[in-house]
This record gives sequence, C-alpha cells and structure tokens, in this order.
Amino acid sequence: MSTRGSRAVAASPTSAQPTPRVASPQRQPAARWSRRRGVLGGFAAFAVLGFVAAYIGPTGLALAQASDDDSAVSLYASSLGDVQTRAGDEDAPVAEPAALDRGTYSVYVKPKPTPTPVATASSSSGGWRPPFVTPDPGSAQAIAYDMVLARGWGDDQFACLVALWKKESGWRVNAYNAGSGAYGIPQALPGSKMATAGADWETNPATQIAWGLGYISGRYGSPCGAWDHSQRTGWY
Repeated sequence: MSTRGSRAVAASPTSAQPTPRVASPQRQPAARWSRRRGVLGGFAAFAVLGFVAAYIGPTGLALAQASDDDSAVSLYASSLGDVQTRAGDEDAPVAEPAALDRGTYSVYVKPKPTPTPVATASSSSGGWRPPFVTPDPGSAQAIAYDMVLARGWGDDQFACLVALWKKESGWRVNAYNAGSGAYGIPQALPGSKMATAGADWETNPATQIAWGLGYISGRYGSPCGAWDHSQRTGWY
C-alpha cells in the first residue's frame, strides 16, 4: 500500500466510517415579542384598562354609595313592604276627613215642598164628598135644597151641590167671570143660556138654580157626579 493512500485514509477518517450525529435537544422559542407586536399589545391593554375604568368607575361609585345609604330600598322591597303593611294593618284607625272651612261661602239647601194633603175617599166614586149643612131659610141654598129633594135626591146630593157652586160662584146671583163669560150661581156659559128657565135669569136665583139642576141632571146624572168631575178636571 502506498504512502499516499495512507495519508488519504488518515486524513479522511470519516470517509471510511461516518461519524454518527447526536440529536441536539429541541430548543424552546424565547418568550419575547417583536417590536411591532409589543406596541400593538401595549396599546390594546391600555385601551381595555381605560374602558374598564370608565365603565366600572361611576357604576362602582354608585353601588358603593347605595350600599352605604341605609335608606335606599329596591323597588321590589318597597312594593312588598307596602303590600304587607296594608294587608296586615286592618285594625289601624281611620283618619277623620278634614273639616271644611265654610267661612268664605254659604250653603243653600232648597226646602222640600210641603205635601198637599189628600182627601180621604168617602164614596165609591173615589173623591171627597162635602158634609150636609142645613141651609139658611130664604137663602139661595134653601131654594136649591127644596128643588133637590123634589128631584128625588138626598142630603148627600145637596151637600155636593153646595160645594160645587160655592167653588164656581160663591152662590152669588151676579157672579161674572170676565175671562170666560160665565155668569150666575151655576156659572152658565154664556149666561144667556139660562133664559130657557126664565126671562129673569140675570137676577132671580130660583131661575138660575132650576136651569143649573137641569144641566147637571142631563150631563152628570146628579150633583155628586158633577162634583166628582169638577174635582178631577177643575170644571163641570
């Protein structure tokens, strides 16, 4: 073997037998930020801190003041307390209404009208019937009483006749109603109608009474019938 070959072998030991490589341990990347990432991260953190401080600051202050204020009550607690107080306070005294001051005004109460007394019915016709009174001798009523009895009517009919003509004329021979033109004791309308009973109808009570009894008999049947009609309507 030549010397050159020995040198070659000696100089290149690896060429004859390669040297094994030992795997180096994997190195962890260093926890560091690039300059760009560091700037962005710092700005983001500052923005978050500023937002949190702006939001929590007034809210935290309000909550702190509310917690320190003993008089602050929630809406639910206030409503519940009010309901419980009203429901359980059944025996609480009722407050008296405030008295009104009437010094500056007066109260007028309209008086109730006095009711008109209703006459008690004394007959089947339903109206009040006047009592019988003996007429004075020689008077117009005495003349009428004799004529009533001559027609077969009783004292009750005479009493109705007295009340009827007292209401109409007051038993005056010359009673005259200027509004209607009625005249005489029976208030004939017009008065000249009584001429059928006599020419002296203007001054003679017997003539007027005779005509009046004939009118009542033919229209109402009796003096009490005429009286009842007058009570209902105001005329006969």
